[in-house]
Amino acid sequence: MIFIFLLLLAFFLVLSIPIGFSLGLTSMSMLLFMGRTDFIVIPQNVLKGTDNFALMAIPFFILAGEIMNEGGLSLGIVRFVKSLLGHIKGGLGYVSIVASMIFAGISGAAVADTSAIGSVLLPIMKKEDYEVKKSTAIVCAAGTIGPIIPPSIPMVVFGVVGNVSITRMFLGGIIPGAITGILLFISWRMVIAKDHLKTYPRASMKEIWSSFIEAIPSLMMPIIILGGILSGIFTPTEAGVDAAVYALVVSVFIYKRIKVRELRRIFIRAAKSTSVVMLVVAAATAAAYVITIAQIPRMLGDMILAATSNKYIILLIVNALILAVGCVMDVSPAIMILGPILLPIMTKLGFDPVFFGVILVYGLCIGLLTPPVGNVLYVGCGLSKIDFVDLVKHVSPHLVIYLAVLMLITYVPGLIMWIPNLLFR
Repeated sequence: MIFIFLLLLAFFLVLSIPIGFSLGLTSMSMLLFMGRTDFIVIPQNVLKGTDNFALMAIPFFILAGEIMNEGGLSLGIVRFVKSLLGHIKGGLGYVSIVASMIFAGISGAAVADTSAIGSVLLPIMKKEDYEVKKSTAIVCAAGTIGPIIPPSIPMVVFGVVGNVSITRMFLGGIIPGAITGILLFISWRMVIAKDHLKTYPRASMKEIWSSFIEAIPSLMMPIIILGGILSGIFTPTEAGVDAAVYALVVSVFIYKRIKVRELRRIFIRAAKSTSVVMLVVAAATAAAYVITIAQIPRMLGDMILAATSNKYIILLIVNALILAVGCVMDVSPAIMILGPILLPIMTKLGFDPVFFGVILVYGLCIGLLTPPVGNVLYVGCGLSKIDFVDLVKHVSPHLVIYLAVLMLITYVPGLIMWIPNLLFR
């Protein structure tokens, strides 16, 4: 049954059928294979998949990201971080890492993070004689932190799929995201060790203060989002609404980089992006129902447990599966498929659903930096006009960092669970 499901899904994807429709066709085909003709369960589960209040966070975070990209909220962040780190050799690379970590606390999406920071920094790095391929690689690697540091759209999706606290999921991503950012400093330092790069004069306190004042409206957003969620003022879904409204006010009335007449175009673009995500979520819910009645989670669990009862080896097998799927499928649909299959196995073994959820999201995000899908890489190629294969080669040192952190958080669960357990006992 597992083989048939994967074969059918691969068949439809090879035909270049969009993932949402491929999942729907796979679900119907599986029902036929099982001798069932009650196709009414497909639209019923499609409706069920989108009829969830928590999913309302997704369109609002997407809208907030679109407004922030258009309104140039990343400009203030980049200028402020540049004033702090610009005097260091390769400083603009470090700026991209820190700026991406801050922006990750706003957008919740890797593509939005990479696009926003890259569109500002890459032209500057090119002007300052940074090697284009290396600079694009670090911007892409830094942008991939987007869905790991809260808020995170993939974590919202997993929270809905696994009936897991989205707030705890958000908190579980803080330390892994921070560790990743710190280690990217090291990989960037190694990459540029032999390069002769220009450095800026150390910024004066007046310049740092001036750039900080300019960046305050942008820097306040992650504080408002996380502070509001943790204090109980609003839920993660309401935080998405707050983020969208705040981004709109800042972009239109404070920075004044968006005209009111441009809002229609921004809203349409956000609606299109939302429709793609929600179609996948809806279709994947139907697929999850079929997976369940076909008893695929139980079969896979029996297979794994028959091979070994060692939890550490099982975690290694699960991570290998996550990485393999992440290479060929985008994060959200992969969560919708793997979540219902693997979560029962992990909970049966005694692992906290939040721990597994963060591992799943982190592992699938690595696929954003690997071919053939590698959505973040395609964004980098589009920004810098460089060859995809060349970018893959130059991003590999940073990819090693992500793999190392994945292993670290897998076998040291406290790195994920410490903050959620500290704040929500």
